Formats: sequence, C-alpha cells, structure tokens
Amino acid sequence: MITVKKEGIILTKTELGFEDEAVLNPAVIKEGNTVHIFYRAVRTGNYSSIGYCELDGPLTIKERRNTPVLVPHFEYESQGVEDPRIVKINDLHYMTYTAYDGINALGALATSHDLEHFERNGLVVPQIPYDRFKFLAECSGEVNPKYFRQVRHFKPEENIFLWDKNVIFFPRRINGKLFFLHRIRPGIQIVGVYELSDLTDLFWEDYFLNMHLHIVMDPVHEEFEASYIGGGCPPIETEEGWLLIYHGVHDTPEGYVYSACAALLDLHNPQKEVARLPYALFEPEYEWEVHGVVDNVVFPTGTALFDDTLYIYYGAADKYIGCASVSLSELIEELLLNKTPDEK
Repeated sequence: MITVKKEGIILTKTELGFEDEAVLNPAVIKEGNTVHIFYRAVRTGNYSSIGYCELDGPLTIKERRNTPVLVPHFEYESQGVEDPRIVKINDLHYMTYTAYDGINALGALATSHDLEHFERNGLVVPQIPYDRFKFLAECSGEVNPKYFRQVRHFKPEENIFLWDKNVIFFPRRINGKLFFLHRIRPGIQIVGVYELSDLTDLFWEDYFLNMHLHIVMDPVHEEFEASYIGGGCPPIETEEGWLLIYHGVHDTPEGYVYSACAALLDLHNPQKEVARLPYALFEPEYEWEVHGVVDNVVFPTGTALFDDTLYIYYGAADKYIGCASVSLSELIEELLLNKTPDEK
C-alpha cells in the first residue's frame, strides 16, 4: 500500500463574521513557491462564501484575507457559494463552485485573469427536474439503477432540480475541447465541448438520453465507496494518464464515511478509466477528521506538487482544512499495478 503522511490542520475558523462556523474544501493553485487557497468559509446559519489564504511553500501561511473574495450574488446561489475548485487554462483561471439556494445544489463557474477579480459565468450544469432526468436517462436501459434513487422530496410547488455538483475542469483543452467532470450520484460523469456556449438545453437533452456514454466512474469497491463517489481535486497530467484524486463514500451504522481515493484516466480520452486503487488513499483517523460539523469526513479538493511530493488539501469533518502528502511517482506506480479491465 502507498504511504500517505498527514501534515495536519492548515486552516481553522476565525471570529470573523463570514467564517465563524467552519472553513473547509479549498480550491488550490500553485504559482512558483506560492500556493493560493480559495476556501469555503461558513458563517453561522450555514451561509457560505469563498475566502482566500496564501501559503509560502506547501504548509506555511503567508497571508489570509479578512473578507471573502466571492459571496452569494444571484438567486441560484443565495444560500451559499460552496466547495470551489480551480485550474488555469492558457491565461484564464476557471473557478468552479457549488451554487446553493437552500433547495438546489448546482455547479457554477467564475473566471479570472489575475486571481483578484472574478467574473461570474453562471451555472454550467442544467436546471432539470428529477423526473425529466429520469425519463431521459432510462431510455438507454444501460444506466446504473442507483441513479434513480436520489430523488429529494420537497413541497410540490417548489422548483426542485437534479443535484449536479463537483464540477471540475481539466487544466487544458484535450483534442480541442474543454472537458469537465461533474457528479450526479452515484458516479462521476464528464462533459466535453468546444465552447461553454455549447451547453444548451438541446445539448443536455441529448446528453441525458445517452447518459451511459458519459459516465467515467461508478462506485466499485464496497469497503470505501459503496454508496457513491464524486470528483475531488482537478486532474493532474502525468505521462501515464490524468491522476484523479476523488472522494468515496460508504454507509456505516455511524453514518456516511468520506475517504480520499485515487484513479487514472486516459490521457487522450479522459472518459476512459485506466486504473483505480482498490483501497482508500486515506480515511478519517484523527479526532479533527472524525468529529466536527459532519463526522468522518476527508474531502479532497486541491493539490500542489513540490518536486515529487504531492500535497493534497482537504476538508476535515466539514470544519477544518487539512493536508496530506504522498510521493507522486509511488502513487502512479501503485495505480499501474491496479489497472482497470478494458470493458469499453
């Protein structure tokens, strides 16, 4: 098994009004020796904004701002902007996040040239009622039945859409296309378009009619991802494929347990899984990972590579931001020992 070192807690909540309840689930991007962290900051009442912290090297705090960099602005994000991820494609930074209005949780996008000023690009996933999604996705007869067990019940008059979270862009175009992962339980799906303007209602109708063709990974291992999986950190390009650090969830008598997991996707066809670890990369083990706002959670959302050491930043028990480190080369080597049978 691969050796993972827990580096400990990086950030905790403060007494500031926008982050007096918790800090968690950071977007991370490295420039030289600087690590930029855009984290989910939660204030009392479970309203989320995005705060900022700068690290000197992988672990040392250099600057932490006392106001958020992104706050709820539109109705679709009125309850919070949550769980950001960030990549740089050419000269533009793509920050995705979950927009939450108190009922619906949907993937949204903001872009920036300088990491100071962000322009909102709106939702990048569809506002589709669950029943419509179910009707379309069932047409092929090739979709895991678990996709149709995630209905959430509210008052009939409310606008309720299929939850579509964990939108994560690949850090470059592949075959001329922008690709991003997203998550409709229980698996991880992928979208590839030449321009974001291609994401029309007609695009999504066809996408869901052929849902089975867009599923990258479904849960496989009972021990740590039996309930569902979801994207974690932005994919990392290696010679052997795109390294994906994702989260796996399994149900226990004490509730859900969230673990960090690892897989490889094909470098030229990221819809194809190349390898997957048969065990969790790391799990909740310390008090600050086991007990918090939500117990038993390690939720990886960003990485920074220093030489051969990959630092993985994660939300711990929905209360803190922690960090773990692992040898990148050893992780790739371990993954290649666990290649996925070619079924596609």
